[in-house]
Amino acid sequence: MGNAGQSLGLITARNAGLVACQQCGQVHPLETRICKRCEGRLVSRDTESLQKVWAWLIAGMIAYIPANIYPMLLTSTLVERSESTIIGGVVELFDHGSYGIALIVFVASVMIPVGKFVAIMYLAISVQRHSGDNQHERHVAYEVVEFIGRWSMIDVFVVAILSALVQLDTIATVNPGIAAVSFALSVIFTMLSAQAFDSRLIWDADRTKQQ
Repeated sequence: MGNAGQSLGLITARNAGLVACQQCGQVHPLETRICKRCEGRLVSRDTESLQKVWAWLIAGMIAYIPANIYPMLLTSTLVERSESTIIGGVVELFDHGSYGIALIVFVASVMIPVGKFVAIMYLAISVQRHSGDNQHERHVAYEVVEFIGRWSMIDVFVVAILSALVQLDTIATVNPGIAAVSFALSVIFTMLSAQAFDSRLIWDADRTKQQ
């Protein structure tokens, strides 16, 4: 029974002669080209998935470089003008005793973006090599990458809120730096890279081995 269950678990929709609509989830026979429910285009696999994944990922990594080099926040007062980078802001928060906030900013601005880069690269390379190892874990990793993408804009949100609230004319002003735009672009590109990844390709290694 155990071996039969494992064999049954290797059956994919394509092997069963079915294809699911990526927009509404309706299942159709494999030869169907247009979804009967939402009229979306049906494809068993996105043949250009990896090309789009790498293109968006590289763009996101390039945009992430100036996001860390240039200032994220520009603060002006009557007596001084200061610029804060992402890492510089974390260090300042830590020096002022705001350990919790510093940790949140560090995780959201450094650990999560870098982790997403590594995870997407790992998924793309494993699919390119037709690896059949850790398929369930890789699918979970893909779901996690998609889920945390919505929380990656925390730095940009903080800068936008501060810029809107702290506008005291000649006393003090807070404006976003060029790094805020670069960071936002990096997050957007990385999210597009994750969305371009066809997770069904993870399970194709079993079909390739069986052939």
